[in-house]
Amino acid sequence: MGAAAAGAVLALSVVAVLAVVYLLLGDYLYRVYTGTRHSAAERLVYRLVGVRPDAEQPWAVYARALLAFSAVSVLVVYGIQRLQDRLVLGLGRPPVPAHVAWNTAVSFVTNTNWQAYSGESTMGHLVQMAG
Repeated sequence: MGAAAAGAVLALSVVAVLAVVYLLLGDYLYRVYTGTRHSAAERLVYRLVGVRPDAEQPWAVYARALLAFSAVSVLVVYGIQRLQDRLVLGLGRPPVPAHVAWNTAVSFVTNTNWQAYSGESTMGHLVQMAG
């Protein structure tokens, strides 16, 4: 088989695989995004968390949830940085100074990624993964 024939077989194989995946995954995604029924796993999670799946979420509720999640995230990342000498995967590195830890935590949560430190020598693996 020549190179051109091998390329054609490869291209046709890719098209065939994509067609099969499209049929299976496309139908599933259509049902997910247009359906009104929720799966058993979703209903269980909704019941455990106390969420009404068919209730609308006004912008003010969404904004409060976003701000609360961001605040908790800043505090968790700040705490991990300040306690990295006591945590697993801290690599025995000392805690990050308070002002640098706060700056970095806010930077990570706001996705500005402003780093005032040398990551490889200051942060352990846990901080790098969690932040």
